[in-house]
Amino acid sequence: MTAKDELGRHGEDIAVEYLERRGLVVLDRNWRCREGELDVVCVQGERLVVCEVKTRSCTRFGEPAEAVTPRKAVKVRRAAQAWLTTRGVGWTEVRFDVVAVVAEPGRPTTLQHFEAAF
Repeated sequence: MTAKDELGRHGEDIAVEYLERRGLVVLDRNWRCREGELDVVCVQGERLVVCEVKTRSCTRFGEPAEAVTPRKAVKVRRAAQAWLTTRGVGWTEVRFDVVAVVAEPGRPTTLQHFEAAF
């Protein structure tokens, strides 16, 4: 596993712990299909929440959430539709969130949660 992969996995672990503390129930992590990948799929009440997790070791080149471009949002939406179809889920409310994690060595890790980000 590369250092970048390890950083991403670390950020996803932090994001999942945070989401679970807030009462969300995680259904899937790193779900892949032809359309792309969903980092975290969870439910909050009766609402499905799809979270794109972006982790950086610093903000020198921008904030992590800035990496969720309109093109990336389209891919996540298509993958979410595939997830719903694969799981046999009919109509349901879906919210798309971004969880941004900065894990700078020697500093406390920070997390920002952007609900309904796209």
